[in-house]
Amino acid sequence: MKAMILAAGLGTRLRPHTDALPKALVEISGRTLLEITLSRLRSIGIREVIINVHHFPDMITHYLEANNSFGMHIEISREEKLLDTGGGLKNATWFFLQQASLSEEPFLLHNVDVISTIDLARMVQFHAANKVLATLAVQTRETSRYLLFDDRLQLCGRRFMKDHRTEMVCSSATQEPLAFCGIHVMSPRLLGLMTEVGAFSIIATYLRLAALGEKVLAFRADESYWRDLGSPENLAQAERDLTENPSLR
Repeated sequence: MKAMILAAGLGTRLRPHTDALPKALVEISGRTLLEITLSRLRSIGIREVIINVHHFPDMITHYLEANNSFGMHIEISREEKLLDTGGGLKNATWFFLQQASLSEEPFLLHNVDVISTIDLARMVQFHAANKVLATLAVQTRETSRYLLFDDRLQLCGRRFMKDHRTEMVCSSATQEPLAFCGIHVMSPRLLGLMTEVGAFSIIATYLRLAALGEKVLAFRADESYWRDLGSPENLAQAERDLTENPSLR
């Protein structure tokens, strides 16, 4: 199984940490966010990873070289212009289709700036058992943008709290708002269905395909620890969390 780590963002919310280094190399409890994410992927048997880079890209390549890629096969997808989550994935399509024999195997997409104890292996099993296009890790918690799911856990829309706007792509009597965790498992079939071009969000692709009847399901991870590491405050809180509970490491 392969994976992609989304690490190309400028990390503006993490300033001043990211004034002189990419967010992937910001440290928490003595480990970089990139090392933490790679370790999580390696723990479920993933050995082949591609990482998209943009902000201080050479620092990331030199870091990986200095650490022997942490015993993994790692490719770099450079973005001269930021492509967002969907565009970044589309730009790395070649990596997932290199070997025809593996072209039907699902792969994992993981933001570099989140930390969690979400059971990735169980998430992959859930994805395979339901034979879906994509599986999204979600939780019941407060967020500025919710994804909406019906009573079968199928994606049916999204809601923006800032302007109280709701966008529905499927009719549903049930619309449960859940917060996305930045972790996806997806079928490589999705790669051929991304008609969007340039920089675009993968969520926009999911919504468009859900409207066409494709199955994009929620994987409930309410009992798992999760934290966004995109701000100095959240980074500091995660440091405290790991100090108080070493099992989170």
